[in-house]
Amino acid sequence: MAITTLPTRAFTQQGINFRNLIINGDMSIAQRGTSTSGITGNGYAIDRYRHQITSAGTWTISQSTDVPTGQGFAYSQKLDCTTADASLGASDRIRMMHRIEGNTLQSLKYGTSNAESITISFWVKSNKTGTYSWSANDNSNAKLISASYTIDSANTWEKKTLTFVGTNSPSISINNTDFLQCSWWLGTGSTYSGGTYRSTWTTLANSDEASGQTVNLADSTSNEWYITGVQIEVGSTASDFEFLPHDINKNRCDRYYKNFDENSFRLYTTSLDGNTSDRLGGTLGFTTEMRTSPSISKVVSNSQSVESEQLSPSGYSIFTSVSNRGGTTHIDEIKFDAEL
Repeated sequence: MAITTLPTRAFTQQGINFRNLIINGDMSIAQRGTSTSGITGNGYAIDRYRHQITSAGTWTISQSTDVPTGQGFAYSQKLDCTTADASLGASDRIRMMHRIEGNTLQSLKYGTSNAESITISFWVKSNKTGTYSWSANDNSNAKLISASYTIDSANTWEKKTLTFVGTNSPSISINNTDFLQCSWWLGTGSTYSGGTYRSTWTTLANSDEASGQTVNLADSTSNEWYITGVQIEVGSTASDFEFLPHDINKNRCDRYYKNFDENSFRLYTTSLDGNTSDRLGGTLGFTTEMRTSPSISKVVSNSQSVESEQLSPSGYSIFTSVSNRGGTTHIDEIKFDAEL
């Protein structure tokens, strides 16, 4: 039997070593749809990016083709204010977040004398200039780093870079439940902006997360904010963005969310041990193991009654009761969610 060897040298030759801790930094994967409107709360639009909106207007979040010229990007993420809130209350806020699973953070070496610095870089554009905030929370230990960045020119793509030193105490838990939560703050009240920025990892205080934030992106329906090319890497300098093949990028997103469209998952008739009624059954093995056993959202065709189903990080099976024998049916829509 011939043995197939994966072409790892091809990745090395192309400069791909998975140095970017961010998944979908080029905003190319949008399984939930390319545009979501009427957003006033928390959730996801572009894969792996969670929005948190608390009494801070109404928004449309979309996958945009407005990108920095000559940088290789095809997409950006756009936040568009559709209902304004010019006066945010103390605890009101709007931010975009990306949660990095603990299992992917070994290279930081936190909790050791060899703890590494990290550098975050991203391209950003907005009509609204001024001071914005970025922060990261270690949810294992309630620790925080934070800093400001400035959009200097309206409606112009600008690259921003921030660097933070590592910490030799404590370590970050390496598992599938703890995470590093990165936040881009777009507006907030005094609860999150009344303190000071943290250049080193120290105990979390809400007022230090966006301490110098002066911009309220929710203050006008003319406001828009775009981001792409998000990268976090080990070291004190920013390298060029690490582009991954589309299939690899999609598989990495699939660890946290999978969306199967109409007719993509069929159920076939099986006998119920000689009973007169039948049931339809199907099993779906995931090509990418999910972070944990996911939650599920589905619509079963013909109003079939679900008899039993099983979920695991590696797959899904379902049986539905039917009164007639023969034929097939399908699940009209099925979504699996294992986000952090």
